[in-house]
Amino acid sequence: MRKLLSGGLLVIGVASIPVPMSPHTAPTELKEEYRNDPRLSRLTHFFVQAECPAAEYAVDFLMVADEYALDWRLLPSLSFVESTGGKASPHNNLFGWDSGRAHFTSPSAAIRSVGSFLANSTLYRAKSLDQILATYNPDRDYPQRVKSVMRRIATVQ
Repeated sequence: MRKLLSGGLLVIGVASIPVPMSPHTAPTELKEEYRNDPRLSRLTHFFVQAECPAAEYAVDFLMVADEYALDWRLLPSLSFVESTGGKASPHNNLFGWDSGRAHFTSPSAAIRSVGSFLANSTLYRAKSLDQILATYNPDRDYPQRVKSVMRRIATVQ
């Protein structure tokens, strides 16, 4: 009975994994909503200044942040701290997810998956930013490093 129950839970967990959406399948109208969004120019400029591949996914970062009610700077900052905005991201793992072992079909899929997990997992849901960051990476200095990047993104003109 124990094996049957654990197998059933596994199936339930697999069925609830979000389906990644690549930037090429996102409706153009949805992306157009962000064209005049001041966050887009700040985020793009931040990544371009640092010569980060993640600049190409700035709209994806904003769309996922808005969809999951996350601070719009959180995912880009995590990607910058973990992979220098995609410069060191094997298997499209911009976030160092699962200690760098996670594989994603695209950077957009990584953004969507990690954003969904941060918003919906009991490990992260309903926690303060500091609590989220301490859970994400228990290194004592990690929250300050990420929040420093978040401030830099917010002040880019």
